[in-house]
Amino acid sequence: MENGLKVIVDVAEGQKTGHFLDQRVNHAAIAPVVEGADVLDCFTHTGGFALHAAHYGAKRVEGLDISPSAIRAAVDNAELNGLTDRCSFREANVFDHLAEAGRSGRTWDVVVLDPPAFAKSRATVAGATRGYKEINLRAMKCLPRGGFLVTCSCSQHMTPDLFRAMVADAAKDARRHLREVHYGTQPPDHPVHWSIPESLYLKCLILQVL
Repeated sequence: MENGLKVIVDVAEGQKTGHFLDQRVNHAAIAPVVEGADVLDCFTHTGGFALHAAHYGAKRVEGLDISPSAIRAAVDNAELNGLTDRCSFREANVFDHLAEAGRSGRTWDVVVLDPPAFAKSRATVAGATRGYKEINLRAMKCLPRGGFLVTCSCSQHMTPDLFRAMVADAAKDARRHLREVHYGTQPPDHPVHWSIPESLYLKCLILQVL
C-alpha cells in the first residue's frame, strides 16, 4: 500500500526492489497540480506517478517506459486500483516521444520526468547532465503557460545544486520561466548522513511554467 494505492511488487524480477518506495512523498506531492489535468508520465516504471495522478483526479494519464515488463506491471497496477478508465501505458522511447510531441505541437498540463540514474559515476556526470537537460528542455516545450513540470533525479552524483542549474539552463534554452512549487528528496526512512553527501541522492522539483 502506498498513499492509499495498492501496488504489485515483483521483488525477485523487478528493477532493484521492484518498486521505488523512496518516491512516495513526492508521489503524494503532485496532488495539488494534477486534478482535472492531462498528464504524461515519462519513465513510468511500475506506474508510480501515473497511478497517483489518476488517483488524485487527473482527467487523463499516459505512462511511457521502454521496458515491456515495466509496462505490464503498470497496467496490472492500474487494473488493481480501478484506474484503467483514465490511465493508460505503452512502450516508448521518451526522448523520441517528447521530440515528436514538440514537433507536432502536442502539449500536456503536467509532464513527469523520473528517469533512471543517468550519472552512475563521477566520470559520467557531464554526459548525464546533457541527457537530463535534453529531456527537461523537450518536456518544457510540451507544456503550456501555467502547466507543471515534475522533474526528478535519483543519481547521487547529480548534486542538488547541479540539478537545479541543469533545469535552469534547460528553461533558458526553452525560453520558459519557472516557478518552484515543491522541492522534495527521499523520505525519512532514507535518512541523509551529513558526513556522507552521497546519501542525499533523490531530488524532485515541481515547477510551474510561466
